[in-house]
Amino acid sequence: MDRIQEMKKFANARVMLITSMAIFGTIGLFVRNISVTSGELALYRAVLAVILLAGYLCITKQKIPFTAIKKELPLLMLSGIAMGFNWILLFQAYKYTTVSVATLSYYFAPVLVTIACPMLFHEKMGVKQWICFIMSTAGIVLITGIGDMSAGSNHFIGILFGLGAACLYATVVLINKFIKNVEGIHRTFLQFIAAIIVLIPYVACTSGVTLSGLKMSGWICLLIVGFFHTGITYCMYFSSLKDLPGQQA
Repeated sequence: MDRIQEMKKFANARVMLITSMAIFGTIGLFVRNISVTSGELALYRAVLAVILLAGYLCITKQKIPFTAIKKELPLLMLSGIAMGFNWILLFQAYKYTTVSVATLSYYFAPVLVTIACPMLFHEKMGVKQWICFIMSTAGIVLITGIGDMSAGSNHFIGILFGLGAACLYATVVLINKFIKNVEGIHRTFLQFIAAIIVLIPYVACTSGVTLSGLKMSGWICLLIVGFFHTGITYCMYFSSLKDLPGQQA
């Protein structure tokens, strides 16, 4: 019975991860219609997600067990900070290159995670894993055109922003593998709080608030990105990470 439950848990985690990644892949289509700076967009995304999750926690009368998770709070905060700046770099990538190239550059993160997992979590890599790793890495390089300066400097800068975001994204994944005793919705809520704490001074010192110039279509896209792509989808994403091996994720 325990074996069956474990298999169901693993299968559910895979479905949640695949679904969340598919949703994340569409975010660039909405970001292009939100005419605010990258820092602002990252901040508003986190704020909207926190509002949604706070409402859900209040309605369901769930309390965050701070006493039980206090040892893991530093990791949650660090992960939230990395996530906030990861969004900034990703949104910058969308501004300098195409959505597809920025997204592919961003998804270099699994390559970094695959390299790190054997060292951090003692996960073995067989011949099949190494072949897939080499093929996927070569595929990203070929599709994005890294090193092809004929595509223009903006294209190359966009790729660099995407790769920078990938490094932070990989950091978020790896940190979350060390967090064992925090439920998906609680860890998501606390990580967004941490992101907001670091993004507020960043936005204040850079662009400031420019929401007044946002059109109706921009507001609609912002609400979709904040509530759907962030609040709901990240709950599925973080819930799945703790139940999957790093290489699987």
